[in-house]
Amino acid sequence: MTTLVFGHKSPDTDSTGSPILWAWYLNEIKGVEAKPVLLGEPNTEAAFMLDRWALDKPAIISDVDGGQACVVVDTNNPAELPAGINAADVQEIIDHHKLAGGLETRAPINITIRPLACTATIMLDMIGNDYNRLPDAIKGAALTCILSDTLEFRSPTTTDHDRAVAEKLAADLGISIPDYAAEMFAAKSDVSSFSDAELIRMDSKEYAVSNTKFRVSVLETTAPATVLDRKDSLMETMVQVAKEDGVDQVLLFVVDILNEEATLLVPNDLVKTVAEKSFDARPEGDTVVLPGIMSRKKQIIPNLSF
Repeated sequence: MTTLVFGHKSPDTDSTGSPILWAWYLNEIKGVEAKPVLLGEPNTEAAFMLDRWALDKPAIISDVDGGQACVVVDTNNPAELPAGINAADVQEIIDHHKLAGGLETRAPINITIRPLACTATIMLDMIGNDYNRLPDAIKGAALTCILSDTLEFRSPTTTDHDRAVAEKLAADLGISIPDYAAEMFAAKSDVSSFSDAELIRMDSKEYAVSNTKFRVSVLETTAPATVLDRKDSLMETMVQVAKEDGVDQVLLFVVDILNEEATLLVPNDLVKTVAEKSFDARPEGDTVVLPGIMSRKKQIIPNLSF
């Protein structure tokens, strides 16, 4: 049986590139038949990565069959995985997020969760000396993943090790990190073809505070005005998305990569209270700027309260 390698339901660059990287390793080094798949459409930056490195876009699946062999990467949260995940044969988990709990496996498995900024960094460590066998296209995907998850080393999740691995990859590929990151972020910032609902769900995770369920959405961009010009329609759509997705409130953060700040849309008193109690902010309108806020994993979700 072919082992499927996949990340979470909102495929960003890491959840698109890391399955490709690990499927290559399983096939070429471990002799295990494997293929990368996606649980949704990749975002614009991930699509740029596939095109830039001439990588085939992985097939998109909606669920997994009972007993399907699979490796889960860039998440360990059942809410971000196929409905049938606990009936599948999960053989390994590789991740850099906190342990969520709730996944069931048929037998003991290898679980690797490390406090690094990117799943691809962890994988390259695990690959070890076989790194030298990586094709340039796979190295390019790994570099893109690390620069994406670290926001070119601006994110507070960045470690010295993430930076060192990225710099080695760039040197091997003869690539200027600033120039390449600028191309990546330009691709990420082009959201003109996406509906409001697609933007809200593009990079989004569910998180509960007490008995209140939030969909915490982040849009990372070098052109925040392009997104904020749509704030009225986005706030209207947030109500629809919350209802459809079974959450109480959508929180939408527009992260300005270059100015290293986030703008939170404030459609109602609940979100205003979240801004006040979580970030010590004082909204005076329907948006509030949060200086220095770049990371959902390290700065947003751990601080959420209301």
